[in-house]
Amino acid sequence: METLKGFSFFLFSSPTTVLGVGLLLIILYFVSVDSSSRETGKEPPGPKPLPLLGNLLQLDLQRPYKTLCELSKKYGSVFTIYLGPKKVVVLAGYRTVREALINCAEEFGEREIGPIFDEINKGHGILFSNGETWKEMRRFALSTLKDFGMGKRVAEEKILEECGHLIQVFESYKGKPFNTSHPVNYATSNIISSIVFGSRFDYDNLRFRNLVSRVNESISLFGTTGIQLYSTFPRLVRWIKNRQVILKNTEKTIRDVEDITQKLKETLNPQICRGLVDCFLIRKQKDEDSCVKDIQFTEENLIFTVMNLFSAGTDTTAATLRWCLLLMAKYPQIQDQVQEELTRVVGSHEVHVEDRKNLPYTDAVIHEIQRLGNIVPMAIPHKTSQYVTFQKYFIKAGTTVIPLLTSVLYDESEWESPHTFNPSHFLDKEGRFIKRDAFLPFSAGRRACIGESLARMEVFLFFTSLLQRFRFMPPPGVSENDLDLTPAVGFTIPPSPHELCAISRQ
Repeated sequence: METLKGFSFFLFSSPTTVLGVGLLLIILYFVSVDSSSRETGKEPPGPKPLPLLGNLLQLDLQRPYKTLCELSKKYGSVFTIYLGPKKVVVLAGYRTVREALINCAEEFGEREIGPIFDEINKGHGILFSNGETWKEMRRFALSTLKDFGMGKRVAEEKILEECGHLIQVFESYKGKPFNTSHPVNYATSNIISSIVFGSRFDYDNLRFRNLVSRVNESISLFGTTGIQLYSTFPRLVRWIKNRQVILKNTEKTIRDVEDITQKLKETLNPQICRGLVDCFLIRKQKDEDSCVKDIQFTEENLIFTVMNLFSAGTDTTAATLRWCLLLMAKYPQIQDQVQEELTRVVGSHEVHVEDRKNLPYTDAVIHEIQRLGNIVPMAIPHKTSQYVTFQKYFIKAGTTVIPLLTSVLYDESEWESPHTFNPSHFLDKEGRFIKRDAFLPFSAGRRACIGESLARMEVFLFFTSLLQRFRFMPPPGVSENDLDLTPAVGFTIPPSPHELCAISRQ
Protein backbone atom coordinates (compact mmCIF):
# COMPACT_ATOMS: atom_id res chain seq x y z
CA MET A 1 0.00 0.00 0.00
CA GLU A 2 2.92 2.34 0.79
CA THR A 3 4.32 1.72 -2.67
CA LEU A 4 0.97 2.40 -4.35
CA LYS A 5 0.47 5.67 -2.50
CA GLY A 6 3.97 6.81 -3.36
CA PHE A 7 3.53 5.89 -6.99
CA SER A 8 0.15 7.65 -7.21
CA PHE A 9 1.70 10.78 -5.71
CA PHE A 10 4.57 10.56 -8.17
CA LEU A 11 2.16 10.47 -11.12
CA PHE A 12 -0.46 12.98 -10.04
CA SER A 13 1.45 15.59 -8.03
CA SER A 14 1.63 19.09 -9.47
CA PRO A 15 4.99 18.81 -11.30
CA THR A 16 3.59 16.11 -13.53
CA THR A 17 0.70 18.25 -14.75
CA VAL A 18 3.13 19.82 -17.22
CA LEU A 19 3.36 16.41 -18.83
CA GLY A 20 -0.41 16.00 -19.11
CA VAL A 21 -0.67 16.51 -22.85
CA GLY A 22 2.31 14.26 -23.48
CA LEU A 23 0.88 11.51 -21.30
CA LEU A 24 -2.44 11.71 -23.12
CA LEU A 25 -0.68 11.30 -26.44
CA ILE A 26 1.27 8.32 -25.09
CA ILE A 27 -1.96 6.71 -23.87
CA LEU A 28 -3.60 7.16 -27.26
CA TYR A 29 -0.52 5.80 -28.98
CA PHE A 30 -0.40 2.77 -26.66
CA VAL A 31 -4.07 1.97 -27.21
CA SER A 32 -3.82 2.34 -30.98
CA VAL A 33 -0.63 0.25 -31.26
CA ASP A 34 -2.06 -2.50 -29.04
CA SER A 35 -5.26 -2.78 -31.05
CA SER A 36 -3.59 -2.57 -34.47
CA SER A 37 -0.83 -5.11 -33.73
CA ARG A 38 -2.90 -7.77 -32.01
CA GLU A 39 -2.10 -11.20 -33.40
CA THR A 40 -4.49 -14.06 -33.77
CA GLY A 41 -4.24 -16.84 -31.22
CA LYS A 42 -5.06 -17.34 -27.58
CA GLU A 43 -2.70 -15.29 -25.46
CA PRO A 44 -1.97 -15.98 -21.78
CA PRO A 45 -4.61 -14.55 -19.42
CA GLY A 46 -3.90 -11.93 -16.79
CA PRO A 47 -5.27 -8.99 -14.84
CA LYS A 48 -6.77 -6.19 -16.90
CA PRO A 49 -4.22 -3.41 -17.46
CA LEU A 50 -4.83 0.30 -17.20
CA PRO A 51 -3.84 2.50 -20.15
CA LEU A 52 -0.17 3.52 -19.88
CA LEU A 53 0.22 2.19 -16.32
CA GLY A 54 -0.57 -1.41 -17.16
CA ASN A 55 -0.66 -3.44 -13.93
CA LEU A 56 1.90 -1.36 -12.01
CA LEU A 57 -0.60 -0.31 -9.34
CA GLN A 58 -1.26 -3.98 -8.55
CA LEU A 59 2.38 -4.81 -7.92
CA ASP A 60 4.61 -4.39 -4.92
CA LEU A 61 7.42 -2.74 -6.87
CA GLN A 62 9.97 -3.47 -4.15
CA ARG A 63 9.15 -7.17 -4.02
CA PRO A 64 7.25 -7.88 -7.27
CA TYR A 65 7.96 -11.61 -7.06
CA LYS A 66 5.51 -11.87 -4.15
CA THR A 67 2.69 -10.24 -6.11
CA LEU A 68 3.44 -12.40 -9.14
CA CYS A 69 3.20 -15.56 -7.05
CA GLU A 70 -0.21 -14.45 -5.83
CA LEU A 71 -1.36 -13.65 -9.36
CA SER A 72 -0.28 -17.11 -10.55
CA LYS A 73 -2.77 -18.66 -8.14
CA LYS A 74 -5.56 -16.85 -9.96
CA TYR A 75 -4.38 -16.85 -13.56
CA GLY A 76 -2.37 -20.06 -13.77
CA SER A 77 1.23 -20.99 -14.48
CA VAL A 78 1.45 -18.92 -17.68
CA PHE A 79 -0.02 -15.43 -17.46
CA THR A 80 0.40 -11.89 -18.76
CA ILE A 81 1.01 -8.64 -16.94
CA TYR A 82 1.78 -5.18 -18.26
CA LEU A 83 4.64 -3.17 -16.81
CA GLY A 84 3.43 0.15 -18.14
CA PRO A 85 2.89 -0.42 -21.88
CA LYS A 86 5.26 -3.43 -21.97
CA LYS A 87 3.68 -6.87 -22.14
CA VAL A 88 5.39 -9.47 -19.96
CA VAL A 89 4.64 -13.19 -19.75
CA VAL A 90 5.27 -14.79 -16.37
CA LEU A 91 6.09 -18.49 -16.00
CA ALA A 92 5.27 -19.97 -12.59
CA GLY A 93 5.85 -23.37 -10.99
CA TYR A 94 8.54 -25.99 -11.51
CA ARG A 95 7.00 -27.90 -14.41
CA THR A 96 6.22 -24.77 -16.44
CA VAL A 97 9.57 -23.08 -15.87
CA ARG A 98 11.46 -26.28 -16.66
CA GLU A 99 9.46 -26.93 -19.81
CA ALA A 100 10.14 -23.42 -21.09
CA LEU A 101 13.84 -23.13 -20.20
CA ILE A 102 14.90 -26.68 -21.06
CA ASN A 103 12.38 -28.19 -23.49
CA CYS A 104 11.88 -24.89 -25.35
CA ALA A 105 15.36 -23.50 -24.70
CA GLU A 106 15.75 -21.92 -28.13
CA GLU A 107 12.38 -20.15 -28.11
CA PHE A 108 12.83 -18.74 -24.58
CA GLY A 109 16.61 -18.34 -24.74
CA GLU A 110 17.09 -14.65 -25.54
CA ARG A 111 17.89 -12.06 -22.88
CA GLU A 112 15.53 -9.15 -22.21
CA ILE A 113 17.79 -6.13 -21.76
CA GLY A 114 16.06 -3.32 -19.88
CA PRO A 115 16.98 0.36 -20.31
CA ILE A 116 19.36 0.55 -17.33
CA PHE A 117 21.27 -2.58 -18.39
CA ASP A 118 21.40 -1.40 -21.99
CA GLU A 119 22.89 1.91 -20.83
CA ILE A 120 25.50 0.12 -18.75
CA ASN A 121 26.53 -2.83 -20.95
CA LYS A 122 25.67 -1.53 -24.44
CA GLY A 123 25.26 -5.11 -25.67
CA HIS A 124 28.71 -6.23 -24.51
CA GLY A 125 29.73 -8.99 -22.09
CA ILE A 126 27.78 -12.08 -21.05
CA LEU A 127 24.81 -11.28 -18.83
CA PHE A 128 23.08 -8.61 -20.91
CA SER A 129 23.88 -9.50 -24.50
CA ASN A 130 22.39 -11.60 -27.27
CA GLY A 131 23.43 -13.09 -30.60
CA GLU A 132 27.05 -13.80 -31.49
CA THR A 133 28.43 -11.61 -28.70
CA TRP A 134 26.65 -13.64 -26.05
CA LYS A 135 27.47 -17.00 -27.66
CA GLU A 136 31.17 -16.26 -28.05
CA MET A 137 31.66 -14.60 -24.65
CA ARG A 138 29.75 -17.34 -22.82
CA ARG A 139 31.68 -20.07 -24.65
CA PHE A 140 34.98 -18.36 -23.85
CA ALA A 141 34.10 -17.73 -20.19
CA LEU A 142 32.93 -21.32 -19.61
CA SER A 143 36.02 -22.78 -21.21
CA THR A 144 38.37 -20.48 -19.30
CA LEU A 145 36.64 -20.98 -15.96
CA LYS A 146 37.03 -24.74 -16.42
CA ASP A 147 40.69 -24.33 -17.36
CA PHE A 148 41.26 -22.43 -14.13
CA GLY A 149 39.78 -25.18 -12.04
CA MET A 150 36.09 -24.37 -11.70
CA GLY A 151 34.80 -27.44 -9.86
CA LYS A 152 38.31 -28.91 -9.62
CA ARG A 153 41.13 -29.19 -7.11
CA VAL A 154 42.80 -25.94 -8.25
CA ALA A 155 39.73 -23.89 -7.37
CA GLU A 156 39.34 -25.80 -4.10
CA GLU A 157 42.83 -24.73 -3.03
CA LYS A 158 42.03 -21.07 -3.78
CA ILE A 159 38.83 -21.25 -1.75
CA LEU A 160 40.47 -22.97 1.22
CA GLU A 161 43.19 -20.32 1.22
CA GLU A 162 40.52 -17.62 1.27
CA CYS A 163 38.70 -19.44 4.08
CA GLY A 164 41.81 -18.92 6.19
CA HIS A 165 41.74 -15.17 5.58
CA LEU A 166 38.02 -14.96 6.35
CA ILE A 167 38.43 -16.95 9.57
CA GLN A 168 41.12 -14.50 10.71
CA VAL A 169 38.73 -11.58 10.20
CA PHE A 170 35.97 -13.33 12.15
CA GLU A 171 38.41 -14.13 14.96
CA SER A 172 39.43 -10.48 15.19
CA TYR A 173 35.98 -9.59 16.56
CA LYS A 174 36.64 -11.85 19.58
CA GLY A 175 33.03 -12.98 19.86
CA LYS A 176 31.55 -9.47 19.74
CA PRO A 177 28.65 -8.63 17.36
CA PHE A 178 29.55 -7.59 13.82
CA ASN A 179 27.97 -7.27 10.39
CA THR A 180 29.07 -10.22 8.26
CA SER A 181 28.42 -8.49 4.92
CA HIS A 182 31.80 -6.84 4.24
CA PRO A 183 34.17 -9.71 5.09
CA VAL A 184 31.96 -12.30 3.36
CA ASN A 185 31.72 -10.13 0.24
CA TYR A 186 35.49 -9.62 0.20
CA ALA A 187 36.09 -13.37 0.52
CA THR A 188 33.75 -14.41 -2.30
CA SER A 189 34.96 -11.56 -4.50
CA ASN A 190 38.55 -12.73 -4.07
CA ILE A 191 37.69 -16.15 -5.50
CA ILE A 192 36.41 -14.71 -8.76
CA SER A 193 39.23 -12.12 -8.73
CA SER A 194 41.88 -14.85 -8.49
CA ILE A 195 40.33 -16.61 -11.49
CA VAL A 196 39.71 -13.48 -13.58
CA PHE A 197 42.77 -11.39 -12.70
CA GLY A 198 45.11 -14.15 -11.55
CA SER A 199 45.51 -12.89 -7.98
CA ARG A 200 43.54 -12.01 -4.86
CA PHE A 201 43.37 -8.66 -3.05
CA ASP A 202 44.07 -7.82 0.57
CA TYR A 203 40.86 -6.94 2.40
CA ASP A 204 42.21 -3.47 3.23
CA ASN A 205 43.06 -2.67 -0.42
CA LEU A 206 41.11 0.54 -1.07
CA ARG A 207 40.48 -0.08 -4.78
CA PHE A 208 39.22 -3.58 -4.03
CA ARG A 209 36.94 -2.37 -1.22
CA ASN A 210 35.49 0.31 -3.49
CA LEU A 211 34.94 -2.18 -6.32
CA VAL A 212 33.02 -4.52 -4.02
CA SER A 213 31.08 -1.66 -2.41
CA ARG A 214 29.95 -0.28 -5.78
CA VAL A 215 28.87 -3.72 -7.00
CA ASN A 216 26.78 -4.29 -3.88
CA GLU A 217 25.24 -0.82 -3.98
CA SER A 218 24.29 -1.04 -7.65
CA ILE A 219 22.78 -4.52 -7.37
CA SER A 220 20.71 -3.31 -4.44
CA LEU A 221 19.54 -0.23 -6.35
CA PHE A 222 18.51 -2.30 -9.39
CA GLY A 223 15.64 -3.67 -7.30
CA THR A 224 14.31 -0.34 -6.02
CA THR A 225 11.00 1.22 -7.02
CA GLY A 226 12.77 4.11 -8.72
CA ILE A 227 14.67 1.85 -11.11
CA GLN A 228 11.52 -0.19 -11.78
CA LEU A 229 9.79 3.04 -12.82
CA TYR A 230 12.75 4.08 -14.96
CA SER A 231 12.69 0.69 -16.70
CA THR A 232 9.01 1.23 -17.46
CA PHE A 233 9.15 4.92 -18.43
CA PRO A 234 12.79 5.56 -19.40
CA ARG A 235 12.14 8.86 -21.14
CA LEU A 236 10.02 10.33 -18.35
CA VAL A 237 12.17 9.57 -15.32
CA ARG A 238 15.75 9.66 -16.59
CA TRP A 239 16.51 12.16 -13.83
CA ILE A 240 15.85 9.65 -11.06
CA LYS A 241 18.62 9.61 -8.43
CA ASN A 242 19.20 5.85 -8.29
CA ARG A 243 19.89 5.77 -12.02
CA GLN A 244 22.51 8.48 -11.63
CA VAL A 245 24.18 6.58 -8.78
CA ILE A 246 24.30 3.35 -10.80
CA LEU A 247 25.78 5.08 -13.85
CA LYS A 248 28.44 6.83 -11.74
CA ASN A 249 29.30 3.51 -10.07
CA THR A 250 29.63 1.94 -13.51
CA GLU A 251 31.95 4.69 -14.77
CA LYS A 252 34.26 4.27 -11.78
CA THR A 253 34.24 0.48 -12.06
CA ILE A 254 35.07 0.63 -15.76
CA ARG A 255 38.07 2.86 -14.98
CA ASP A 256 39.28 0.47 -12.27
CA VAL A 257 38.90 -2.61 -14.48
CA GLU A 258 40.63 -0.83 -17.37
CA ASP A 259 43.53 0.07 -15.09
CA ILE A 260 43.86 -3.48 -13.73
CA THR A 261 43.71 -5.02 -17.21
CA GLN A 262 46.24 -2.49 -18.54
CA LYS A 263 48.73 -3.55 -15.85
CA LEU A 264 48.12 -7.18 -16.76
CA LYS A 265 48.64 -6.34 -20.43
CA GLU A 266 51.99 -4.67 -19.65
CA THR A 267 53.24 -7.82 -17.88
CA LEU A 268 51.61 -10.33 -20.24
CA ASN A 269 53.51 -13.50 -21.11
CA PRO A 270 51.84 -15.30 -24.06
CA GLN A 271 53.17 -18.61 -22.74
CA ILE A 272 51.47 -18.29 -19.34
CA CYS A 273 47.83 -17.45 -18.54
CA ARG A 274 47.53 -16.06 -15.03
CA GLY A 275 43.77 -15.64 -15.31
CA LEU A 276 40.84 -15.05 -17.63
CA VAL A 277 42.05 -11.57 -18.61
CA ASP A 278 45.38 -12.99 -19.84
CA CYS A 279 43.55 -15.66 -21.87
CA PHE A 280 41.34 -12.99 -23.43
CA LEU A 281 44.29 -10.73 -24.30
CA ILE A 282 46.25 -13.60 -25.85
CA ARG A 283 43.24 -14.66 -27.94
CA LYS A 284 42.63 -11.04 -28.97
CA GLN A 285 46.24 -10.68 -30.11
CA LYS A 286 46.08 -13.91 -32.12
CA ASP A 287 42.95 -12.72 -33.91
CA GLU A 288 44.54 -9.36 -34.71
CA ASP A 289 47.73 -11.02 -35.98
CA SER A 290 45.60 -13.25 -38.22
CA CYS A 291 43.66 -10.22 -39.51
CA VAL A 292 40.39 -11.79 -38.39
CA LYS A 293 37.43 -9.48 -39.05
CA ASP A 294 34.23 -9.05 -37.06
CA ILE A 295 35.83 -10.59 -33.98
CA GLN A 296 34.15 -10.54 -30.58
CA PHE A 297 37.41 -10.26 -28.64
CA THR A 298 37.29 -6.48 -28.27
CA GLU A 299 38.30 -4.18 -25.41
CA GLU A 300 34.63 -3.52 -24.70
CA ASN A 301 33.76 -7.20 -24.42
CA LEU A 302 36.78 -7.75 -22.17
CA ILE A 303 35.79 -4.97 -19.77
CA PHE A 304 32.13 -5.97 -19.53
CA THR A 305 32.79 -9.70 -19.36
CA VAL A 306 35.11 -9.04 -16.43
CA MET A 307 32.54 -6.74 -14.79
CA ASN A 308 29.75 -9.29 -15.29
CA LEU A 309 31.79 -12.10 -13.76
CA PHE A 310 33.07 -9.95 -10.91
CA SER A 311 29.56 -8.73 -10.01
CA ALA A 312 27.84 -12.11 -10.28
CA GLY A 313 30.70 -13.94 -8.58
CA THR A 314 30.72 -11.53 -5.67
CA ASP A 315 27.09 -10.82 -4.90
CA THR A 316 25.15 -14.06 -5.23
CA THR A 317 27.59 -16.32 -3.37
CA ALA A 318 28.06 -13.75 -0.61
CA ALA A 319 24.30 -13.38 -0.22
CA THR A 320 23.96 -17.17 0.09
CA LEU A 321 26.68 -17.36 2.75
CA ARG A 322 25.08 -14.56 4.75
CA TRP A 323 21.81 -16.50 4.71
CA CYS A 324 23.77 -19.56 5.86
CA LEU A 325 25.17 -17.84 8.94
CA LEU A 326 21.94 -16.04 9.82
CA LEU A 327 19.88 -19.23 9.60
CA MET A 328 22.37 -21.11 11.77
CA ALA A 329 22.00 -18.44 14.44
CA LYS A 330 18.21 -18.52 13.99
CA TYR A 331 18.00 -22.32 14.31
CA PRO A 332 20.68 -23.38 16.84
CA GLN A 333 19.44 -26.97 16.95
CA ILE A 334 20.19 -27.34 13.24
CA GLN A 335 23.59 -25.71 13.77
CA ASP A 336 24.21 -28.31 16.51
CA GLN A 337 23.50 -31.16 14.09
CA VAL A 338 25.74 -29.72 11.39
CA GLN A 339 28.61 -29.29 13.83
CA GLU A 340 28.09 -32.74 15.29
CA GLU A 341 28.32 -34.28 11.83
CA LEU A 342 31.40 -32.23 10.95
CA THR A 343 33.13 -33.28 14.16
CA ARG A 344 32.23 -36.94 13.71
CA VAL A 345 33.18 -37.19 10.03
CA VAL A 346 35.97 -34.65 9.55
CA GLY A 347 37.19 -33.91 13.06
CA SER A 348 39.73 -31.10 13.23
CA HIS A 349 41.05 -31.73 9.71
CA GLU A 350 40.45 -29.28 6.88
CA VAL A 351 37.21 -29.95 5.02
CA HIS A 352 37.53 -30.87 1.33
CA VAL A 353 34.97 -31.19 -1.43
CA GLU A 354 35.34 -34.97 -1.39
CA ASP A 355 33.97 -34.94 2.18
CA ARG A 356 30.58 -33.75 0.92
CA LYS A 357 29.37 -37.30 0.16
CA ASN A 358 29.97 -38.24 3.80
CA LEU A 359 28.19 -35.15 5.15
CA PRO A 360 24.58 -35.71 4.02
CA TYR A 361 22.96 -33.59 6.72
CA THR A 362 25.31 -30.66 6.14
CA ASP A 363 24.74 -30.93 2.40
CA ALA A 364 20.98 -30.98 2.94
CA VAL A 365 21.18 -27.87 5.14
CA ILE A 366 23.15 -25.97 2.48
CA HIS A 367 20.64 -26.91 -0.23
CA GLU A 368 17.73 -25.92 1.97
CA ILE A 369 19.35 -22.54 2.68
CA GLN A 370 19.72 -21.94 -1.06
CA ARG A 371 16.10 -22.96 -1.61
CA LEU A 372 14.65 -20.83 1.18
CA GLY A 373 17.07 -17.94 0.60
CA ASN A 374 15.71 -17.62 -2.94
CA ILE A 375 18.27 -14.94 -3.77
CA VAL A 376 17.34 -14.42 -7.45
CA PRO A 377 13.55 -14.74 -7.24
CA MET A 378 12.72 -13.65 -10.80
CA ALA A 379 15.92 -14.79 -12.51
CA ILE A 380 17.18 -12.32 -15.11
CA PRO A 381 14.30 -11.74 -17.56
CA HIS A 382 14.30 -13.67 -20.83
CA LYS A 383 12.83 -12.79 -24.22
CA THR A 384 11.26 -15.02 -26.85
CA SER A 385 13.37 -15.40 -29.98
CA GLN A 386 10.39 -16.33 -32.19
CA TYR A 387 6.67 -16.86 -32.14
CA VAL A 388 5.88 -19.81 -29.90
CA THR A 389 2.82 -21.77 -28.83
CA PHE A 390 3.44 -22.81 -25.26
CA GLN A 391 0.95 -24.76 -23.13
CA LYS A 392 -1.79 -23.86 -25.68
CA TYR A 393 -1.00 -20.13 -25.45
CA PHE A 394 0.35 -17.98 -28.26
CA ILE A 395 3.36 -15.82 -27.31
CA LYS A 396 4.76 -13.28 -29.77
CA ALA A 397 8.41 -13.02 -30.76
CA GLY A 398 10.28 -10.46 -28.68
CA THR A 399 8.01 -10.85 -25.64
CA THR A 400 9.65 -10.31 -22.25
CA VAL A 401 9.43 -13.48 -20.13
CA ILE A 402 9.98 -13.79 -16.38
CA PRO A 403 10.83 -17.32 -15.18
CA LEU A 404 9.59 -16.93 -11.60
CA LEU A 405 12.23 -18.95 -9.75
CA THR A 406 10.66 -18.21 -6.38
CA SER A 407 7.58 -20.12 -7.54
CA VAL A 408 9.82 -23.10 -8.34
CA LEU A 409 11.71 -23.09 -5.05
CA TYR A 410 8.44 -22.64 -3.11
CA ASP A 411 6.26 -24.82 -5.36
CA GLU A 412 3.66 -26.43 -3.06
CA SER A 413 3.33 -29.43 -5.36
CA GLU A 414 7.09 -30.14 -5.15
CA TRP A 415 8.04 -29.32 -1.55
CA GLU A 416 6.48 -30.78 1.60
CA SER A 417 6.77 -27.53 3.60
CA PRO A 418 7.86 -24.89 1.09
CA HIS A 419 7.72 -21.86 3.40
CA THR A 420 9.66 -23.29 6.34
CA PHE A 421 13.33 -24.09 6.87
CA ASN A 422 13.33 -27.86 6.57
CA PRO A 423 16.57 -29.70 5.63
CA SER A 424 14.53 -32.93 5.42
CA HIS A 425 13.50 -31.77 1.94
CA PHE A 426 16.87 -33.17 0.85
CA LEU A 427 17.07 -36.30 3.01
CA ASP A 428 15.49 -39.72 2.64
CA LYS A 429 14.16 -41.79 5.54
CA GLU A 430 17.62 -43.24 6.18
CA GLY A 431 19.19 -39.79 6.40
CA ARG A 432 20.90 -39.98 3.00
CA PHE A 433 21.12 -36.91 0.79
CA ILE A 434 18.70 -36.84 -2.14
CA LYS A 435 18.59 -34.55 -5.15
CA ARG A 436 15.37 -32.71 -5.95
CA ASP A 437 14.41 -31.80 -9.51
CA ALA A 438 12.74 -28.57 -8.39
CA PHE A 439 15.98 -27.26 -6.88
CA LEU A 440 16.77 -24.56 -9.46
CA PRO A 441 18.42 -21.62 -7.66
CA PHE A 442 20.84 -21.23 -10.59
CA SER A 443 18.04 -21.26 -13.17
CA ALA A 444 18.23 -23.73 -16.09
CA GLY A 445 18.74 -24.03 -19.81
CA ARG A 446 20.79 -21.79 -22.09
CA ARG A 447 20.94 -18.91 -19.63
CA ALA A 448 21.70 -20.90 -16.49
CA CYS A 449 24.45 -19.50 -14.25
CA ILE A 450 27.82 -20.32 -15.81
CA GLY A 451 29.51 -20.29 -12.40
CA GLU A 452 27.19 -22.83 -10.76
CA SER A 453 29.83 -25.46 -9.99
CA LEU A 454 32.21 -22.82 -8.61
CA ALA A 455 29.47 -21.28 -6.46
CA ARG A 456 28.45 -24.68 -5.09
CA MET A 457 32.04 -25.42 -4.14
CA GLU A 458 32.48 -22.01 -2.53
CA VAL A 459 29.34 -22.24 -0.42
CA PHE A 460 30.18 -25.74 0.78
CA LEU A 461 33.80 -24.99 1.72
CA PHE A 462 33.18 -21.57 3.28
CA PHE A 463 30.17 -22.82 5.24
CA THR A 464 31.82 -25.95 6.62
CA SER A 465 35.12 -24.20 7.40
CA LEU A 466 33.31 -21.47 9.35
CA LEU A 467 31.07 -23.93 11.19
CA GLN A 468 34.13 -25.94 12.21
CA ARG A 469 35.67 -22.91 13.88
CA PHE A 470 32.73 -20.86 15.17
CA ARG A 471 29.31 -21.04 16.72
CA PHE A 472 27.08 -18.32 15.33
CA MET A 473 24.74 -16.59 17.76
CA PRO A 474 22.55 -13.47 17.99
CA PRO A 475 24.04 -10.42 19.73
CA PRO A 476 23.67 -10.30 23.54
CA GLY A 477 20.11 -9.48 24.56
CA VAL A 478 18.69 -10.71 21.24
CA SER A 479 16.95 -14.08 21.09
CA GLU A 480 16.86 -16.43 18.11
CA ASN A 481 13.20 -15.53 17.66
CA ASP A 482 14.12 -11.87 17.30
CA LEU A 483 16.41 -12.46 14.32
CA ASP A 484 14.68 -11.01 11.27
CA LEU A 485 14.52 -13.18 8.14
CA THR A 486 12.96 -10.45 5.99
CA PRO A 487 15.01 -10.23 2.79
CA ALA A 488 16.53 -6.95 1.70
CA VAL A 489 15.31 -5.12 -1.40
CA GLY A 490 17.46 -5.57 -4.48
CA PHE A 491 17.99 -7.28 -7.80
CA THR A 492 19.20 -10.16 -5.67
CA ILE A 493 17.89 -10.54 -2.13
CA PRO A 494 20.39 -11.05 0.70
CA PRO A 495 19.22 -10.86 4.32
CA SER A 496 18.38 -7.45 5.76
CA PRO A 497 21.32 -5.81 7.61
CA HIS A 498 22.06 -7.60 10.87
CA GLU A 499 24.83 -8.47 13.30
CA LEU A 500 25.96 -11.85 14.59
CA CYS A 501 28.49 -13.14 17.11
CA ALA A 502 31.07 -15.68 15.93
CA ILE A 503 32.06 -17.60 19.08
CA SER A 504 35.26 -19.64 18.75
CA ARG A 505 34.77 -23.39 19.28
CA GLN A 506 38.48 -23.98 19.91
